[in-house]
Amino acid sequence: MPKDILAEARNIIRKELQAVENTSNALDDGFVGAVQMIHNSKGKVVVTGVGKSGLIGQKIAATMSSTGTVAVYLHATDALHGDLGMVGENDVVLALSHSGQSDEILALITPIRRIGAKIVAMVGRSESDLAQAADFVIRLDVPCEADHLNLAPTASAVATLAVGDAMAGCLSKLKGFRDIDFARYHPAGAIGRRLLLRVKDLMHCGPENPMVTPEADVEEIIAVLTEKRLGGVNVVSDPDSCRLEGIIVDGDIRRALKFREKFFDLKAADIMTRNPTVIHAEEMAVHALELMENRPFQIAFLPVLNAEERAIGVLRLHDLLKMT
Repeated sequence: MPKDILAEARNIIRKELQAVENTSNALDDGFVGAVQMIHNSKGKVVVTGVGKSGLIGQKIAATMSSTGTVAVYLHATDALHGDLGMVGENDVVLALSHSGQSDEILALITPIRRIGAKIVAMVGRSESDLAQAADFVIRLDVPCEADHLNLAPTASAVATLAVGDAMAGCLSKLKGFRDIDFARYHPAGAIGRRLLLRVKDLMHCGPENPMVTPEADVEEIIAVLTEKRLGGVNVVSDPDSCRLEGIIVDGDIRRALKFREKFFDLKAADIMTRNPTVIHAEEMAVHALELMENRPFQIAFLPVLNAEERAIGVLRLHDLLKMT
């Protein structure tokens, strides 16, 4: 019995995959025209449908909205009882109906035309009434539904969702939508927090900023490293100007031990790394993470400068990893 269940489950998924693949291959100028029309439109996208198509329509509208295309969902039945007022003359109505013959959807065509909005039909039959009435048609090539009765909207629902995602993705790219734009629409989520954070939000500054001058001896350097426990120190010309001369990290101290008896005679200028990689406080934290990780040798300690090029703090890789 378990084997039979797994076999049936895999058969259902294969049917859905086939529907998505067929539909992908069937995309044509109708899809291109629909995307271009929405991109050039001065209004919003109104996604409408009934039943399972309506549920998929809600997801498509939500995806478009979160990726830079203003979109709303309108239940076709509610539209016939007053909610059609949300449709404007500059809008594009994306009508979902696998059969293309849903009574509620067909009843909307004339009122939508009176308003002046455009219609994109996403259907399984190009000869359907909805397809014939639309400005552009996107055809879903679904050989059969995935359930054993070939009745429940399963494969057709998955194919519709896939095409909706494709539309949203193409529109987002055409609009030049960026990660920071995505974050603005998701301020409460983990993704939004990660993308909105700036270096200044995570850096160690003020009393936590580990600093020594080039003349500092090894004992002073080790004392600051031990007190601040940040894995490194900024070497600055003087505490007032805070002009960065270099950095010293734990590894620099270990390498300096090769001088043996001369170790405690060394100064910060003797062992510091000059011209280190730096970042500015106003830059995005995700960019700091890329800067520290996308290199032949990963770094874990990053000096932070302000607009006046003063070393005002440090950022650790550990601080950045906590935000992901």
